[in-house]
Amino acid sequence: MLIKKELLERIIEGIFLLLGLVTVACVLLIMVFLVLSGIPAIREIGLADFLLGQNWAPTSATPSYGILPFILTSVYGTAGAILLGVPLGFFTAVYLSKIAHLRVRSFMEPTVSLLAGIPSVVYGLVGMMVLIPWIRDFFGVPDGASLLAAIIVLTVMILPSIIKVSMTALEAVPPEYETASLALGATPIETYFRVSVPAAKSGIAAAIVLGVGRAIGEAMAVVMVSGNVANMPELFQSVRFLTTAVSSEMSYAAEGLQRDALFSIALVLFFFIMLINALLNYFLKQAKEG
Repeated sequence: MLIKKELLERIIEGIFLLLGLVTVACVLLIMVFLVLSGIPAIREIGLADFLLGQNWAPTSATPSYGILPFILTSVYGTAGAILLGVPLGFFTAVYLSKIAHLRVRSFMEPTVSLLAGIPSVVYGLVGMMVLIPWIRDFFGVPDGASLLAAIIVLTVMILPSIIKVSMTALEAVPPEYETASLALGATPIETYFRVSVPAAKSGIAAAIVLGVGRAIGEAMAVVMVSGNVANMPELFQSVRFLTTAVSSEMSYAAEGLQRDALFSIALVLFFFIMLINALLNYFLKQAKEG
């Protein structure tokens, strides 16, 4: 009986190892494909002209392939969504997991889960019909399709991931931690923020990473509310993200340099996401060691 149990555990371990290797292999294959597809265009255009050029006009008489507006727009849009979404999602998670009445929580949790299941195109449609007219009227701008609209939509879209994962991490904190803190005279709020949150910081950090990944990789909703124009980023101006640059032109891009340049944009986006994840993991490791 013991031998069969050990054999079963080894088989399960082998399956998990195989699945992990398959996942790593998929990432490596994607990276190799993007490198092989994207490097030729970068070599022909020139790395500096490609990354630092401010004009994207692949179909003009004298084509130009500068993607600096796309890079800066993606940076500003992601940073804005994180600055708005992380505090809101974090405090909502603390409230729902530690403070909220059972009736409030029983209503809010399914609502958050519902937000996570809504397709991106629905967010974009609501943004087009409600958010863009509101920005146009409230701020008195010619067109509400702008970087601000994209930031607000991305903020709403990353909230479910941040809230759900943060709640799971907070609920996994052993109750003895909070009981001991309360016994020492700390108030409930002090206990939640000085005991529970530090104990759950790895899970909360994972929630932030998921939120960053969702914000960077979103295309459909963003293309519907951002205006999709290759301008340098301004809050009330139509802009284009790295993701929307690829999705909006790939369907009609002619064979040749234009199509290869879109693969180069995808390669830049891939390394951009890897860089952000590496930096987040580095800072988390430093905080844990500190």
